[in-house]
Amino acid sequence: MSTANVPAPRFAAARGIALPREAVLLALLVIECIVLSMLSPYFLNSTQLLETSRYFVETGLVALGMTLIIIIGGIDLSVGSVLALSSVTLGFGYDAGLPLGLAIVASLACATLAGGLNGVLSTRWDVHPLAVTVATMALYRGIAEAVTNQDAVSTFPHSFDYFGQFYLGQIPGQLIAFAVVACLMWLLLERSRFGRYVYAIGTNEDAARFSGVPVLRIKTIIYSLTGLLVGIAALIYTSRVSTARADAGLGFELGVIASVVLGGASIYGGVGTIQGTVLGGVIIAILQQGLVLTDLDSNWILVITGLVMMIGVFFNEFFRRQNE
Repeated sequence: MSTANVPAPRFAAARGIALPREAVLLALLVIECIVLSMLSPYFLNSTQLLETSRYFVETGLVALGMTLIIIIGGIDLSVGSVLALSSVTLGFGYDAGLPLGLAIVASLACATLAGGLNGVLSTRWDVHPLAVTVATMALYRGIAEAVTNQDAVSTFPHSFDYFGQFYLGQIPGQLIAFAVVACLMWLLLERSRFGRYVYAIGTNEDAARFSGVPVLRIKTIIYSLTGLLVGIAALIYTSRVSTARADAGLGFELGVIASVVLGGASIYGGVGTIQGTVLGGVIIAILQQGLVLTDLDSNWILVITGLVMMIGVFFNEFFRRQNE
């Protein structure tokens, strides 16, 4: 039989759709830069763009983990609260007398365990992750506020401040850290058996389970990994602002989820890429910083950001339906 009329496998079609979607994001990014450069003469220079990246790194790190969560059909609304709890653990642990290195380890462990608890509750106890993470969002923030009692710690050594503020030439050190983590996450998702399990669970969880995929374990690992990435983001954030306090990360989850969804991940599960998430996060960060340089009112900045996100979501839904 001739193979000329044999339809391509669905995964091949999915890969075919992924490239145009990311091409659309690149085109949107280019158009955005052109428009913003016309609105502000201070926008289009390397120093300004690199400086913008400093404020994208924390959101971007967490968005990498959120990509995996959304691909498996989950959600995590507690990441902002976990960031606050991790930051408070670091700051108040150090203030209580822990060596700085041990306080950092405790902070990362706290964030990882918090993410793991989300995974256990939503998988082992079979509770929807939306309900779980809404509850833990309040729980983690409440613990952070109870520990701090509205106080803050700003007594870190200068060596710690340097960690979140140093430059390699003109490149912020945080951006280098983000690039390394993004490459590792891309390899994990696109070039490993674990990544194939992630897509299988998101496409059809029951079929994945009957195929021998350890669904509960994979989900728990993903939530724990996201918690670890939140802990790293909290470390960078605390170092950058030189302060640990319970109100850190307020509204943080909105930017994270927006980056992932704008980048092409489907809330229905089974679709999403690390490179798409990175592009989505860059688009949002550059848009917001560029609009600030135009002296636009903050309310209009929110309106324009929302419109751009809506356009991205509509494109995402269009490509998803084309792939069905």
